[in-house]
Amino acid sequence: MSDACCNHDEEPRSGAAAADPEPVKFGHVTEVRAAAAAGVLLLAAWIISLADGQPWVALSLEIVALLLAAWTFVPSTLKRLAKGKIGVGTLMTLAAAGAVALGQVEEAAMLAFLYAISEGLEEYSLAKTRRGLRALLDLVPAEATVLRDGYETTLAPAELVPGDLMIVRPGERLATDGLITRGRSSLDMSALTGESVPVEAGLGTEVYAGSINGTGPLEVEVTSTAENNSLARIVHIVEAEQSRKGPGQRLADAIAGKLVPGILVAAALITAFGFLVGEPLLWFERALVVLVAASPCALAISVPVTVVASVGAASRIGVLIKGGGALETLGKIRTIALDKTGTLTRNRPAVVDVASVDGVTREHVLALAAGLEARSEHPLARAILAATGERTAVTDVDSVPGAGLEGRFDGKRLRLGRPGWIDPGILAADVERMQHDGATAVLIEEEGRVIGAVAVRDELRPEAREVIARLTKAGYTTAMLTGDNTITATALAKAAGISEVHADLRPEDKAEIIRMLKSRMPTAMVGDGVNDAPALATADTGIAMGVMGTDVAIETADIALMGEDLNHLPQVLDHARRTRGIMLQNVGMSLLLIAVLIPLALFGVLGLAAVVLVHELAEIVVIANGVRAGRISRKTVLAPAKTRALEPAA
Repeated sequence: MSDACCNHDEEPRSGAAAADPEPVKFGHVTEVRAAAAAGVLLLAAWIISLADGQPWVALSLEIVALLLAAWTFVPSTLKRLAKGKIGVGTLMTLAAAGAVALGQVEEAAMLAFLYAISEGLEEYSLAKTRRGLRALLDLVPAEATVLRDGYETTLAPAELVPGDLMIVRPGERLATDGLITRGRSSLDMSALTGESVPVEAGLGTEVYAGSINGTGPLEVEVTSTAENNSLARIVHIVEAEQSRKGPGQRLADAIAGKLVPGILVAAALITAFGFLVGEPLLWFERALVVLVAASPCALAISVPVTVVASVGAASRIGVLIKGGGALETLGKIRTIALDKTGTLTRNRPAVVDVASVDGVTREHVLALAAGLEARSEHPLARAILAATGERTAVTDVDSVPGAGLEGRFDGKRLRLGRPGWIDPGILAADVERMQHDGATAVLIEEEGRVIGAVAVRDELRPEAREVIARLTKAGYTTAMLTGDNTITATALAKAAGISEVHADLRPEDKAEIIRMLKSRMPTAMVGDGVNDAPALATADTGIAMGVMGTDVAIETADIALMGEDLNHLPQVLDHARRTRGIMLQNVGMSLLLIAVLIPLALFGVLGLAAVVLVHELAEIVVIANGVRAGRISRKTVLAPAKTRALEPAA
């Protein structure tokens, strides 16, 4: 279906053009409407039959229902066949055609109706993903100010060309990538790196589209067009990876690809045998009964029923799962890659340590720092202000772009800022210790003499270490992927119990690391921001963390943990393994049924009516088994995974 319905070559749009004011609604999906209409017609035909109405009226309704439902998958099935691809849609088409040839239009219509529902659900999911990607491009401002021939001119981002000189004022977003040629400031790059602490930037620093300028005006030389900047590359990566997650991932399709050729060959041989023995009509009819006997009725319903029950159960513990493909894949994951900020940590920097020189108290250092930061909106300022209830009455506070703050207290000149702008002096060892502990160090200077250092760190979630320990015990390999520096990332990873660390990563770098991990074993990515979108799309399963995560992350991911509790991760992994086991049971029963019915139909032991009846009874059995996936405990404990449960599916 996706081959026919989705155009992945559409150029990404920027600014206002990318906006999509109308949300994607389930009832607006054409495939869903067609399936619903077919269902209503089948119900009407059934009521007419029960009421002993005119048979031709019921038959007419069944034919229209069949045509409506078949329209959702037969055209795409034929297109895939033309490309040499065989899937469950091929089996559905053959089974429906065989039922019609034997006069069982109602059976054919019901089969098509069931499959049309799954096609509608898939198209709905794809439509929501495309809308989420458009929202990402809204991070680019609608216009940019450039300096041309000595005059400031306002242009649309699409009109920018390499070599243009952008003027970026405090609080403005960058319209595209570039190099700073004048000025110094702190940049909020959280949209791209996921890190809440602004990055100091000055002459020669490379800056990226979507970043927010802090306190100082900048002149930036454009190095990339709007179609090829950092945000556009994120969209390209996500679209490319999403387009690969098509029908080939579905378990039923993988089985059907091997089953269909054998069934076709068997039907052809049966027909040919009829001509050889002189009874072509008898054996042609048996060949058609064999096709119906081999119809994947139970196979088609077995996975969707299990998915519906499992997804509903997961939603009760705050986990949103986007369909059976995500469940099937999650059940065989062996590597878990996690973003740092907002996933393993709270994304709320806090003061974790204070160092001071002799004669100066910790409280005095914090009070001076709070006095300087009293009116700042910097994340580090919020952490310092939250750490103390005291603040000195600092006057003449002035901001030094890209460096720190200056002010006066009791006639003494104060400075607060990063190491490098302020010499740590005798506190150098303390500053180094703070940085190796994964913290950002801020120095306080009084009259040219350093008197204290404040360490601010985004702490791990309290449950993070326990969750990682549970995952490790269950046989999973864990890795941290972050845009933060190596020292901070290594310190936090060690505290969480993660041994594999990849730091200083941009969004495309994260996607590349995921590809490398995938080459070893099935991999899931857990993240929460725009910067995680390419990695979420590239992973075998993308898991978005937190209901407050960005729309792009949630729409790109296959699974969303709607709460802020990491304990949901091992819960949903355990649930997915159990669900996948039930899916395999249902598929096994469905295939066993087909294996038994085919020889019985071939030798005339069972006629068409008996074959249809057995199929209906089998559907009841697989439905009942699939409903078991709806059981889930809010206190699920992740048990050690068996090797077989974690092995990739064939």
